[in-house]
Amino acid sequence: MKKLEAPKVVIEAQEAARHIALSTSLRPSLGLVLGSGWATTAQGVTQEASLNYEDIPHFTKPHVQGHAGRLVVGILSGRPVAVLCGRPHLYEGYTMAQVAFPVLALRELGVRDLILTNAAGGLNSSFQPGDLMLVTDHINLPGLVGASPLAGLDGAFVDMAQAYDPALRDLALGLAPSLGLRLHQGVYAMVGGPTYETVAEARLLRALGADAVGMSTVPEVVAARWAGLRVLALSLITNIAAQAGPGLTHEQVLSKVQEATPHLRKLLEALAGGWPQ
Repeated sequence: MKKLEAPKVVIEAQEAARHIALSTSLRPSLGLVLGSGWATTAQGVTQEASLNYEDIPHFTKPHVQGHAGRLVVGILSGRPVAVLCGRPHLYEGYTMAQVAFPVLALRELGVRDLILTNAAGGLNSSFQPGDLMLVTDHINLPGLVGASPLAGLDGAFVDMAQAYDPALRDLALGLAPSLGLRLHQGVYAMVGGPTYETVAEARLLRALGADAVGMSTVPEVVAARWAGLRVLALSLITNIAAQAGPGLTHEQVLSKVQEATPHLRKLLEALAGGWPQ
């Protein structure tokens, strides 16, 4: 009987993981993806290894401010972790598969659980800039028109009904009050970017049931679920989508994340420390 060959993307992920493994003795089971401006929250990690994306086989380097493009392996709250500081995006000209690839490499390194973070525009009228939202579900607008990191892969019919693990969400909700944090829950809508939403687009997304909107995260969630990883995702609300007034800039988004960094860092450290074995 002919032996089935692993998909090309899995072989490439294995090559990337072997390269990463050469730089560290740690084999973390928990991975973190730090979105726009979140990289400073990695300062609590006792580093054992730090690699630039361009030095890892098959990784792509983000070119957007606030995305360092570095993989850190170390200890956070006593737990070995692999931290992706920054991510590539569709609007940089990358494919969905390229955007999601680092998650598959972490899976081959030994990661089984994933915390994803992002900066997002608020759509829910009760949200204010600086609020944190625990993602309960998503609306994958690029995916609905055929853009998927799983395109062409066998076994790509992945059930996404429980993409965001309920037990992990309960963990985050249980930790937040003791940290003095208010943690909203809501639906994240992914758009392609790089432009921010028009008033009509924001109105449409609200009508669809979205509470926040951003340009990332979902491709990684899709790939993670295909790879069998458990997922938790957090959005920092940096602005109110399509709000009247001076035009929104990426610098303003990053500034709002920086203001919230102490709270974000506390939550990530608490999650790592209380993460189920």
